[in-house]
Amino acid sequence: MAQYDVVIIGGGPGGYNAAIRAGQLGLKTAIVEGRGKLGGTCLNVGCMPSKALLHASEMYASATGPEFAKLGIEVKPKLNLPQMMAQKAESVEALTKGVEFLMKKNKVDYVKGWGRIDGAGKVVVKAEDGSEATLETKNIVIATGSEPTPLPGVTIDNKRVVDSTGALSLPEVPKHLVVVGAGVIGLELGSVWKRLGAEVTVVEYLDRILPGTDTEVANAFQKILTKQGFKFQLGAKVTGATASAKGVKLGFEPVAGGDAQTIEADYVLVAIGRRPYTQGLGLETVGITPDKRGMIANDHFKTGVAGVWVIGDVTSGPMLAHKAEDEGVACIEMIAGKAGHVNYGIIPGVVYTSPEVATVGQTEDDLKAAGVAYKVGKFPFLANSRAKINHETDGFVKILADAKTDRILGAHAVGPNVGDMIAEVCVAMEFGGASEDIARTCHPHPTRSEAIRQAAMGVEGWTMQA
Repeated sequence: MAQYDVVIIGGGPGGYNAAIRAGQLGLKTAIVEGRGKLGGTCLNVGCMPSKALLHASEMYASATGPEFAKLGIEVKPKLNLPQMMAQKAESVEALTKGVEFLMKKNKVDYVKGWGRIDGAGKVVVKAEDGSEATLETKNIVIATGSEPTPLPGVTIDNKRVVDSTGALSLPEVPKHLVVVGAGVIGLELGSVWKRLGAEVTVVEYLDRILPGTDTEVANAFQKILTKQGFKFQLGAKVTGATASAKGVKLGFEPVAGGDAQTIEADYVLVAIGRRPYTQGLGLETVGITPDKRGMIANDHFKTGVAGVWVIGDVTSGPMLAHKAEDEGVACIEMIAGKAGHVNYGIIPGVVYTSPEVATVGQTEDDLKAAGVAYKVGKFPFLANSRAKINHETDGFVKILADAKTDRILGAHAVGPNVGDMIAEVCVAMEFGGASEDIARTCHPHPTRSEAIRQAAMGVEGWTMQA
């Protein structure tokens, strides 16, 4: 029976980064993954393949639309969808091999198979051929991630009615794609197929898109998407879906009451969120019971059962790869007797559409609800030199700061490359920075990052470029 200091169940961003840190700290470590490839949902059927398609579809849209022509580049592109899918697969394969190399580099044993807990300190791994092996360990880290949340009354067959995984590999560009759910995943994948030529209709239960995001930013983003050709049915409850060989009929009715409606599409993407994945994990053998949402409670990553820890999507907090990574590192450092900490108030979120949406910290909605006195600085990309010269003027940056101390409480943006730019604000917030700290920091010109500085200047009313 193999003996370990740490056995990690799940090879996603939380799991594999935990394994790397454990190896660095000299802990004898094994990582168990049943998918056959490391990287989890994010690398295999989530973050990375979606970014490959987002990038490719943006290039295609630039070439087929007015953007290239405006720049004096005249082309007549032809879509080769099989090649677009092939390059996506090649990139993902290279990344999974890279993660596997990092396991070897850090002396982590990669055990292929589905892991389950079999009492205190034991993990049983069932291989593809049905054989089982038992790993004995001082610590078990649960990092099993999440899966798409099903929609009652709608059967996902990944043929005509697809989840996020199926939407990454459609065999053709739909004439009409209906996306159920106006969250990050639905809008990102919807934008891929919109740029490749599909008509896209988004059906959302709530009366707004991107729930939880700053309302002003979400409303501005919806206007931008509408201008791009998206159609929205907000405040709509899906009642069922009937699939055929040629398409889908989706039924919905207004949440506020009214006549039922039917919409016809070639494909329907169900993207109403994700839920923790704990199926067959053997939690009952150590006395762990998930809550009604399927989440495993944690206290600084401890489950309440000695030697059993939990990180990532399977526990509380935002279901984000970088959040899981931070938790994995902190969890392992605690196991090794060090101080491990995650600042949950400074976890950024990004929607990788075109333009992007980025957010960190508290929203105006949050601050108003909490009765916090705050100041706002805003700056439009229309007034940013680089954005204007590149014809990328949609959107704005907004920075929120405490009215008394000027400490940055949140930042929210929609615009070009804001997913990269938000990291500057994260660093400032991590050090307890004020809006004036950013406002008085020299930024390179001409760059889009100047929009962050100008918005920070705006908190105290001295924006200079607008």
